[in-house]
Amino acid sequence: MDFKDYSGVWVFIEEKDGEIAPVSLELLGAGRKLADKRGCELAGVLIGENIKSLTKTIFEYGADSAYVYDQPIFKHYRTESFMKALLDCSNKYKPEIILYGATSTGKDLASAVATDLPTGLTADTTELDVEEETGLLLASRPAFGGNIMATILCKKYRPQMATVRAKVMKALTPQSGRSGKIIEETISLQEEDIRTKVLEIVKETTKKVRIDEADIIVAGGKGLGSAEGFQLVHHLADTLGGAVGASRDVVEAGWIAHPHQVGQTGVTVTPKIYFAIGISGAIQHVVGMKNSGLIIAINKDPEAPIFQSCHYGIVGDAFQIVPVLIEQFKKALSREEVESYAGEV
Repeated sequence: MDFKDYSGVWVFIEEKDGEIAPVSLELLGAGRKLADKRGCELAGVLIGENIKSLTKTIFEYGADSAYVYDQPIFKHYRTESFMKALLDCSNKYKPEIILYGATSTGKDLASAVATDLPTGLTADTTELDVEEETGLLLASRPAFGGNIMATILCKKYRPQMATVRAKVMKALTPQSGRSGKIIEETISLQEEDIRTKVLEIVKETTKKVRIDEADIIVAGGKGLGSAEGFQLVHHLADTLGGAVGASRDVVEAGWIAHPHQVGQTGVTVTPKIYFAIGISGAIQHVVGMKNSGLIIAINKDPEAPIFQSCHYGIVGDAFQIVPVLIEQFKKALSREEVESYAGEV
């Protein structure tokens, strides 16, 4: 297949209630690096109703241009309507690469588009790079239960596509006043052409655990031995005013609920301080917390892989070390002082 007509890196910009999803801004940062390496344009694709004003933000976060489908039929996300718009745009302008956030919307849309184009799709990517000469997207993700990192290529089709987990890429510092080119597009699509209808939107009011928003996370692993032993994590988290995280083994053992799980099959987090207590450090877990500001590991096994991923490591028995830490934190720091320290990391 001849790829000479394909050029540019695109990011699908996910929008809800007039706000751009943070993962889309993170992908603009990653896309900027890929586009610069290839010497091509970075574009955002924005689909919705009354969303043209959001292009200002897209440009400030690194995009050179924005493809905008602003029509009433795109008021709510539906697979069919958004897929038709993105297919229309892709077939017309032929990008080399399209990136999506690995959200429920991004994964749904990317898989539908990949099937119809057709092309390949790498899901839940945690690392991105591109070969300057060939334009091959190097999309890496944990494989075989998180034991290895696999780099996946799409050699025979374009565009190359990947969904990327939130929090694994870093958004650029926005440049106020930065501008770009707006390409306004429309598609002939009527409501009767769409099989899915939005009848009602019900907002959930139950408060959910959101460890991805915490500045301090104390996470525990199977090295703590039991659900009773895992309470040590709760005690340190309470002392520091932090959130409780856990490895997959802990969640599967029933010591804590899944929303607390950090890693490839859990939540990706970027706290200012991350304690890893009794966690061995498998790739599956590390990819979910490696971008933390400060990582402190406590493990009695000096050969534990976690010590290759932390800033500070303590080799020893957590049941002897953590109570001492709790005692010293209580003596020396108020909660406000802990948060102040976290802000300096």
